[in-house]
Amino acid sequence: MGKAIFIRLIALLVLILVISSTVSAQTDVADQPSAVQLNARQHFMDMKFGLFIHWGVYSILGDGEWVMHSRKIPYTNYKRLADFFNPQEFNAKEWVALAKNTGMKYITITSRHHDGFSMYKSKASTYNIVDGTPYKKDPLMELAKECEKEGIELRFYYSLLDWGREDYAFGSEIKDGKPVKGDWEGYIRFMKTQLTELITNYPSVKGIWFDGEWDRKTADWHLGEIYALIHRLNPAIMIGNNHHLSPKPGEDFQLFEKDLPGNNSAGFSAEAKIGKIPLETCETMNGSWGFNINDRKYKSVKELVHYLVNAAGKDANFLLNIGPMPNGKIQPEFTDTLAKIGDWMKVNGESIYGTRGNVIAPQPWGVVTAKGNVWYTHVMKMPADRKVTIPVGNKKLKHAELLDGNVKVSFKQHKGTVILFLEKAVPDSLDNVVKLKFSL
Repeated sequence: MGKAIFIRLIALLVLILVISSTVSAQTDVADQPSAVQLNARQHFMDMKFGLFIHWGVYSILGDGEWVMHSRKIPYTNYKRLADFFNPQEFNAKEWVALAKNTGMKYITITSRHHDGFSMYKSKASTYNIVDGTPYKKDPLMELAKECEKEGIELRFYYSLLDWGREDYAFGSEIKDGKPVKGDWEGYIRFMKTQLTELITNYPSVKGIWFDGEWDRKTADWHLGEIYALIHRLNPAIMIGNNHHLSPKPGEDFQLFEKDLPGNNSAGFSAEAKIGKIPLETCETMNGSWGFNINDRKYKSVKELVHYLVNAAGKDANFLLNIGPMPNGKIQPEFTDTLAKIGDWMKVNGESIYGTRGNVIAPQPWGVVTAKGNVWYTHVMKMPADRKVTIPVGNKKLKHAELLDGNVKVSFKQHKGTVILFLEKAVPDSLDNVVKLKFSL
């Protein structure tokens, strides 16, 4: 090999390495969240408590949001439900007031579920509440305006899965990343159009909550393109995806369905390794997401408060679901329970909002949340001897008091632990919260 040729080859190799390094660096930068995204994530973690709403034409049948699939109703027959979906009792002010009085800071509502019906005015499909029902109004716009007025954040659930659209071709075999039948590229364009509508037309939207990716695990969902589109339209919007897996690039919070992070009692989270982004767990008030007239398995106030507290103790938000009735009203079994949770939050909210969890591992008696040099000890199961031992390391405890009533709590500190003496606590309380103030 001649010297000149050798030099040119070396130069070419160097150029290739430089280009490769530059592309890699640009990819890494692109994967890094912006300052706006990071601020949104911190704010999300501060809110801690939200209202989930599953509502659509399926509510008419009173058998949950999966009724079309579970009852094997043909899509052509199911679509007729839209002809008499007319929720005249819907009142955005009542819904937002319910969330606010419960102590919730944000609302996540189904904009489109697996049945493909859009609960808002969409130019991408006439199968929506404005164009396809006698109601003729856009409840999500009313909700968005009321949320903005009352300082409640609005987020949209959006289903990637669609049981009815021909371009999705539900049940089709997946080959080379897309269904054999249907028009996969057309369906991706449809979703992009709808997501653009939701993000640009609604004033209060702060997040997109995806669901249904699990229907086609081997498909190319074009998530990189979809996530980039959302962040380009509004970088402050947070993206979450209920795929039951570890977080993927572009996602801003990780979802856990009917389980606390790290648990898998519901069977959805076996592959969900906890990531380094904000966490959220969602749960129902009875056994159903959508309105179910036969579901009487209502969770107690105590169960739901404990779920909220345990979520905060694991540094996760709690998204608590209701399924409104087809007329737009929320059943009293839900509103009565939420009112009692709201009463608890009025007294104990400071131990939830703005706190961080994973301070110490969950204990037999409960968990700890923290805010700076203040810890909140949540004693949900009172020990028989009324004593609680907390590992605190080298922190120096100055003061301890029950949050409910500001009653002073005596304590003893020794060798990296604090022992609280809870003789003045109420043993059958929902949660005895002890506020601990440490030296700076």
